[in-house]
Amino acid sequence: MALAYSHYMTSDKPIDALMVVSPPSPSSILGVIPTQDDLKKIAAHKAVEFVKSGMVLGLGTGSTAKHAVNRIGELLRQGKLQDIIGIPTSKVTHEQALSLGIPLSDLDSHPTIDLAIDGADEVDPHLNLVKGRGGSLLREKMVEGACKKFIVIVDESKLVKHLGGSELALPVEIVPFAWKFTADRLQEMFKEAGCIAKLRRFSENGEPFVTDNNNFIVDLYLKEDIGDLKAASDAILRLAGVVEHGMFIDMATTVIIAGERGITLKNKSEL
Repeated sequence: MALAYSHYMTSDKPIDALMVVSPPSPSSILGVIPTQDDLKKIAAHKAVEFVKSGMVLGLGTGSTAKHAVNRIGELLRQGKLQDIIGIPTSKVTHEQALSLGIPLSDLDSHPTIDLAIDGADEVDPHLNLVKGRGGSLLREKMVEGACKKFIVIVDESKLVKHLGGSELALPVEIVPFAWKFTADRLQEMFKEAGCIAKLRRFSENGEPFVTDNNNFIVDLYLKEDIGDLKAASDAILRLAGVVEHGMFIDMATTVIIAGERGITLKNKSEL
């Protein structure tokens, strides 16, 4: 059930200001405490307000981005958006967009994207992100690295003081060949941060999780701040066997954060 708000409130300081927005659905009930999924939906609907007819859009992956893709499909059916082209970041999003009638293409045909909307697993105070706990980090980084504007949608539980601060997975996509060798090197690289590297597996049968690109994912669990993110990024990518990692550094242009009190917009240009 969606959270209901009755008014707008704005401020001259968009970074720190709380901006309360209308509910995404007229059936919302005033006063109900929102669930995490309600907050995701509110943030997603706010992000779609930035979408204009004629845009090429990067369509994100995950539980939050799914709401945005649904909303885009709804506005297309209503005729409120026209001539949209979507570039999906995963097979799952591709299928979702097709089911909603969103016209799709790829980076080969559209190497420059007007706007991408996606969720994140962590957001630090500088709007750096951890993404990829759903397994789509490589395609997400390719699409979102090609966009003019990248809007990230999260609920407030995703905010951290530093990347890895949730002590949940920092994903690294690797080739299957000699995966344990690669995982051991990643763990050793960040041993000062108390790193534990684990191959991601399906809980049902213990088989390795396989990405859309037929690779494996090693999840890094960190006890401490790893420090200079760009240096860490470079070090990870220099390891033979690594394809990509889930740190999205200096990529988000706007982050929309939904909380029980409303919506906060943070813009990279104003930090």
